[in-house]
Formats: sequence, structure tokens, C-alpha cells
Amino acid sequence: MTEEFVILVDENDNPIGKEEKVKCHLPNGKLHRAFTALLFDKNGRLVLTRRAKEKMLWPGDWDGTFASHPRESETYVSSGERRMPEELGIEGKLDYLHKFEYHVPYKDVGSENEVCGTLIGIIDESTELKEIEGEIDEIKWISAAELLLEIKTNPQIYCPWMLIALELLDKSDKSMLEKHANVLSTWMTSDVHEGLQNAIKTHLPQEKWRLVNGKN
Repeated sequence: MTEEFVILVDENDNPIGKEEKVKCHLPNGKLHRAFTALLFDKNGRLVLTRRAKEKMLWPGDWDGTFASHPRESETYVSSGERRMPEELGIEGKLDYLHKFEYHVPYKDVGSENEVCGTLIGIIDESTELKEIEGEIDEIKWISAAELLLEIKTNPQIYCPWMLIALELLDKSDKSMLEKHANVLSTWMTSDVHEGLQNAIKTHLPQEKWRLVNGKN
């Protein structure tokens, strides 16, 4: 199997080289570029996926819909649209919302040290999503109110980057907030905002994550 490389970046998301993906996810992994994609239905319900138990980091925990790493010459959007069929067995269009930097260890196994672009896609609730072996063990739909209840009792089983991506939704590109206003409205209330912030604190302190300015 060919070794996969990821793009190394500085704190402003400027590419500064590349490194083997596995090395970037060790405890002292270098800052690199990633994305997380959130797929909603028209009523604002979000698709969550449970990471496969074979994963090195956060195995069996709940993630956003899917996440991966852009390749050289790809944008966040094009990398997400390439990865969607490989992760979920469907094709679709995505929009760019925002990006953030975060650094969080996973036990003594490894870490995530990423500038992460957040993407949004809208799909029909009847869309048949595949659980790709080795990637996803379970798929479920969840509303903002349902997630808020779950993260109050079990924040540790939700991946930190997914919580941050949702917490920063109101910092997204204004044109995208207008385009997806109906879908995102229930996710940007003060209650959800507070719940997400509290859940994030169980994974990493405030100074270990931040919004990154700049376009896709």
C-alpha cells in the first residue's frame, strides 16, 4: 500500500511541505491540513458517523459525517467531494464554511494537530449511506436538540474537531450562512453554543483551538 502524505501548514494555513500521514498523527505530530464535512437534511438534522474500531485515534467515537485530508492541488471543497464516495458511497456538492486550528492528544497513542476546513452538504433524509468497513461502524441522524442532550451527559464520546466545527458555525462565510440559513438556524442558538463549548472543554483547553481567518 502506498504511503499517504498530508500537507504541512503554518498557523495561517500556508503550505510548507508534506509528511507521511501516520507520522503527523503521532503524539508530536506536525501541524497539517485536514477537513471535516457535515451533511444535513433540509430540516437541519445532521448525519453523524461512528469511527471504526480499527482506527488508531478516537476509535468507536462519534464524528461529524466524514473527515480526511486534502491532497496537493486540491481545495477543501474538491478534496471533500472526492472523499465523499469513498467514505459514504454517495456523490454530492459541498460548500466551505470556515476553518480552525486545534491540537489535542489521544491518550498516549497519538494526536491531532490540524488546520481543519469545515464543509457543509445538504442531502435528502432518504439517501442511502454506506458504512465503509474500516472507516465507519455506524451512522445516525441527529437534531441539534438531541445532540445537546447527549453531549451534556457523554461529551467524551464525540470527536473534538466535530464539536469545534459546530461551535464555530456562526463564524462561517456570510454568503454560506445566508444560503444555508434554514438548515443551520437550530445549530446556532445560545444553548447549543454553550453546550458545545462545555463539551469541547472535556477534550482540550480553550487555548488549544481557534478560528483561522482566510478563505478556502
